[in-house]
Amino acid sequence: MLLLVLVKRLMLITFCSLLLTCTPVPHSQFRVLNTAPEQQANRINVTNHLRTTPRPADNTQYPIALGDVGPIEPLYAGNNRYPFSCDTVRSGLGQPLVDNQQALGTAVFRENSDGSLSNTVIGYSKDCLVPSTLRYFVVNLNGESEEITDSSSLDKHQFDSNQQLIRLEQGTINRHIYTIAMPIKKTEFNTWRTSSLWNKKLIYQFAGGVGIGFRQGKVNPKKLLKRRFGQLHNGYAVITSSANKTSYTYNMLLAEDTAWRVKKQFEALYGKPIYTVGIGGSGGGLAQYLIAQNSPGLIDAAIPLYSYPDMVSQTIYALDCDLFNTYYHFKSDLANWDNSDKKRAIEGLNNAEIEHKSWFYTPINQFLTGKAFYRPKIYSECVHGYFGLSSLVNNPAQGFLKPLFSQTVNHQTNWSYWQDLALITQTPNAATSAPALWDNQGVQYGLNGLKQGSLSATDFLHLNYHIGGWKAQTEQRPEQLLFFPFVKTPIWLTQWSRHNIYVAGKKPAKRTVANLAAVRQAYRYGQVYLGFNSIPTIDIHHYLEDQLDMHHISTSFAARLRILKQQGHLKNHRIWIADKHYTPLNEAFSVIDKWLSTQQAPDDSSDRCFNKSGEIIAQGENVWHGDWNNQPAGACTKHFPIYTNSRIQAGGPFSGSIFKCQRIAVETAVANGVYAPIDMTPYLAELKRTFPDGVCDYDKPDLGNPFNVLSDKSGLPPLKSSQVAKSNGRS
Repeated sequence: MLLLVLVKRLMLITFCSLLLTCTPVPHSQFRVLNTAPEQQANRINVTNHLRTTPRPADNTQYPIALGDVGPIEPLYAGNNRYPFSCDTVRSGLGQPLVDNQQALGTAVFRENSDGSLSNTVIGYSKDCLVPSTLRYFVVNLNGESEEITDSSSLDKHQFDSNQQLIRLEQGTINRHIYTIAMPIKKTEFNTWRTSSLWNKKLIYQFAGGVGIGFRQGKVNPKKLLKRRFGQLHNGYAVITSSANKTSYTYNMLLAEDTAWRVKKQFEALYGKPIYTVGIGGSGGGLAQYLIAQNSPGLIDAAIPLYSYPDMVSQTIYALDCDLFNTYYHFKSDLANWDNSDKKRAIEGLNNAEIEHKSWFYTPINQFLTGKAFYRPKIYSECVHGYFGLSSLVNNPAQGFLKPLFSQTVNHQTNWSYWQDLALITQTPNAATSAPALWDNQGVQYGLNGLKQGSLSATDFLHLNYHIGGWKAQTEQRPEQLLFFPFVKTPIWLTQWSRHNIYVAGKKPAKRTVANLAAVRQAYRYGQVYLGFNSIPTIDIHHYLEDQLDMHHISTSFAARLRILKQQGHLKNHRIWIADKHYTPLNEAFSVIDKWLSTQQAPDDSSDRCFNKSGEIIAQGENVWHGDWNNQPAGACTKHFPIYTNSRIQAGGPFSGSIFKCQRIAVETAVANGVYAPIDMTPYLAELKRTFPDGVCDYDKPDLGNPFNVLSDKSGLPPLKSSQVAKSNGRS
């Protein structure tokens, strides 16, 4: 046993060594589809990137037998992190197995004869393991399901075209709960490896949410079956893991490591599928972009929904939101900024008179800070989409609002998204808090609004003098929350995390400087989407801008710009955006099936937009043209306007790729026409006072990007009409 552990450690060290010493060898089993000659000119050298680094061999014996537990430690995603919260009971799998008597982890109780739990603790579980088991569900066309526990219950159902029997295998792999869903006949009840209804095609289900690790994650079988019933009914098999739901972790190395093992379990039982298509929304969408980039062969096609290019890129502007709201509410005249045009000029995101629950906290916080009461009318996506998320993602002192761990554990643990990336970003002997990748030194918030006349020079300068940045991870403190009895919603006494944001005095409010070594590691370890897109991809969004939903559509075009920059074409990338009342998933699965079957993009795969009845409003090569690619607005763009974000409004690229900008002196910026058509010469002294470290020059590459591929201002290579035509399935 000790020998196996040592061998595994050696494999992990070798994997990391290959990545860090710039000597990776291309993995022979990884394949790149549709590599066209025009791609080569734009392709970056990704030596020393996760994509070209071989993974260690997995010596686990598959299939994992029923009644056994899967591998506990990841193959190459680093050591297990503790504390770790168990969710086996909430997933319907019973209590986890006892693995210690030292009170580490979740308490396991003695069960009474009727299955209820007594008050007697028989041990503890730190790894949350459960034996692999089978469960059966009958699902109807409405997605409603009933769990079947014996054959007599099964006999009550008259199976026809409106019902389907599904066998679920569930257990733990890498401590997370895996699920294999297989459509079966009634005669296959109480069998394990039969698959007479399987069409030999596989779906890997990814899921979204905002999580920071430390949790096993709940799996809701009925929700999964309802979501994928249409495909299961048509013969697809579905696999997934709680490690592939970003509500529980954004550790993409762990997600990839686990996904490979779940797929190996499936293939050991049923053989290799014809193809595997990924699907999932939000974080489950960006996971497909990153896995397709970093680990070719795991999925053969992708259907990302409500996607972002990657999580770290999203934080660049998402963590600006609380800075803005702190500025509006506590550093300035709130009434002055309660203006739709002004907010959009700074934030880029949409806004409207849609009240948010945070209005209730505003008078409390105004009173606590001595500000006069003003109830705002205009709320933006910064409020509706990102309220409270900065505390979860960025604050190591916060922890979970839900009582998952004891207060002792809470105080001893650093909680943040950055901590979930510690394996990648943290250097040996570093501080206990993992470094943040976020930076706003030299960022001129609202620069485009100033140039377009939406902001006055006075407003622009006041904003940038006072906006500040996030305090260092070691300096941040928990939110001050007040909980009333029988009220689930906490009262935020430190609205917008204002106590963790720098304030101005005789000098401008301090800006945040990222850890460049950590940013570079995030690039190398594939946490940033560089634009590799060798598989068919249909990026689908509902249009939710009018609801101020955080899943804005500009993210699809940020991903597209990266693909265009890296690949030189868009042959494998489609964007479909629909009215919120219609979801074109059936069409997407049909197109993907034809695409993979023929190895050519079908004619009905072009870019398009849909109305609420599912009718195509427009389709073709120009329908999504707009500001993102410096073209006149296309038919779909006119129908579904594309908004921006705060870093684009600050002069950054639409591809959203600058973590750490290179800076130039204010005098140089004025001389170079950065503020044109506005003459800022009369404000030169104030500009120098506001930006003592200089301002961002977005014509220069990202200092944090070791590959320097995404960092020109437009993000666009010369675009040939023939490439666009080919990209939309036309010749």
